[in-house]
Amino acid sequence: MAATDKMQLWDPRGAPTCAHREVYEEALPLEGADVLELGCGNGETSRAIATAQPSATVTALEVDAAQHALNLAAPQLPNLTFALGGAEKIPAGNEAFDVVLMVKSLHHVPGDMLDKAFHEIRRVLKPDGLAYIAEPVFSGAFNEIMRIFHDEEQVRLNAFAALKNAVAKGGMTLVSEKFFFTPVKLENFQAFERRFINVTHSNHKISRAQMEQIEKRFSQHMTPQGAVFKTPMRADVLRKTA
Repeated sequence: MAATDKMQLWDPRGAPTCAHREVYEEALPLEGADVLELGCGNGETSRAIATAQPSATVTALEVDAAQHALNLAAPQLPNLTFALGGAEKIPAGNEAFDVVLMVKSLHHVPGDMLDKAFHEIRRVLKPDGLAYIAEPVFSGAFNEIMRIFHDEEQVRLNAFAALKNAVAKGGMTLVSEKFFFTPVKLENFQAFERRFINVTHSNHKISRAQMEQIEKRFSQHMTPQGAVFKTPMRADVLRKTA
């Protein structure tokens, strides 16, 4: 059986609901590690790692210049460095990192650059280094709301295909694959707009009719405590091999 035959897009059987942090902390040896996060967004994951592991050295790359400026303007940590750059051309030397993470960012890499991104990840990993790829699975109520104005189903499928291809070509072996749900809690529709519509990396051209449809679907999940969604996630750990 080929290694890629074991890889699945999604399997909900026994998938826990948990914070993403629990998953990567269990999967990765982060203490004292040289860590790179690609597509760090607002830096939440990199900040959490740098805070929890003061002996680690963390570099967080973001391709969106507007978000990068916000990251630089925020309070800084001594073992965390923010830099501008993308996965398809990593501004780092060969074999520089023990761990490379991509958290909900692989599907944002242009489709024709996905294989290049994995080549770059392998290049900057130390021998036996680990790549951690966490991707949202396009399924469930939350994604059906997102589909109205930002349908990512195909790009996420493309990202999974590139992940499998990286293993199939050799040089990267599958260590583990974990399926889980992460809770997304939003106090109201305005919070949804701030986090998922009014973002710096995308210019969503939403018509009035679409906005009404989005708000209507969102309101179906509102409770006195807000709206809570369980979003499906897959996390793959790959090891660099000779």
